[in-house]
Amino acid sequence: MPYVHSLLPYIPSAMASNLDYLNPDLLPLEEKLNAYLEAEQDYRRAATQATNLPVDHAASSKTDDLFAQRPATGSFDQATDEVTQQLDTMRADIEALRRQIIDLLPVRDEFIKVNLGYGPSRAGAFRIPSSPADAPEYELRIVH
Repeated sequence: MPYVHSLLPYIPSAMASNLDYLNPDLLPLEEKLNAYLEAEQDYRRAATQATNLPVDHAASSKTDDLFAQRPATGSFDQATDEVTQQLDTMRADIEALRRQIIDLLPVRDEFIKVNLGYGPSRAGAFRIPSSPADAPEYELRIVH
């Protein structure tokens, strides 16, 4: 019986810490994290499509070669350039979200619990060991 009583003081604090991720003050951070994860997923899809673009373009150009005219001098493959530009823009948006999330995190070098819609997840900003001490750089880590 004494063993059961010794555990009772720890139960409320353990339950409270398990529910910290439901804190409404973390909503702006959670929204940014969800936007970041969605942007990363969109970037991966776009990058995959971009790697398939030369293959798709080559397959379509073989059939078009019979009837196609020679391109004008100085012309370039505009589709590839647009895709590269789109990927660069997406990468810049992801980097901006990453910086905003790191600024919103209340602590450094440890995880905090957040609610990303399917139970407690963790997010944290961890110092990159090779970064200088006077201007530390942080990497974002998300466990969901």
